[in-house]
Amino acid sequence: MKRRLVAIGVIVAFLGLEAPFAWAQEEPQVDCENAMAQSEMNFCANKDYEAADKELNAAYRKTMAAMKETDKELGEINANYVGAVEALKKAQRAWIDYRDGQCELAGFEARGGSMEPMLVSGCLADLTKKRTEELKGLMEGPGN
Repeated sequence: MKRRLVAIGVIVAFLGLEAPFAWAQEEPQVDCENAMAQSEMNFCANKDYEAADKELNAAYRKTMAAMKETDKELGEINANYVGAVEALKKAQRAWIDYRDGQCELAGFEARGGSMEPMLVSGCLADLTKKRTEELKGLMEGPGN
């Protein structure tokens, strides 16, 4: 009987099928307002970062559209004035490198510990929220 179960397991693994116990991998139900366990706090910090990243991406798309419009308007005045789109791309790439490095560094406070993911995710969320506000400011333009 034991050999039969092992054989079935090998066949399932070989075919790339999931074992029955792995089929229902649902997101855990965590009350992030009252998270107590470190795994819950890690989960909630990551969810906060995911939400911040989603908002950042929306703001980036809108800011990019605004920069395209800026380039169009400035290009009508003088072709040498165009470059807002490329400047935004350059700034965003540099910001992503900065954010990732800074947040990796923030994790060293608890390097290898169960709290490290929370520190990294918290840093990612904080810096992402700040960048989103910067992008919104660019989109609105000076004086708005």
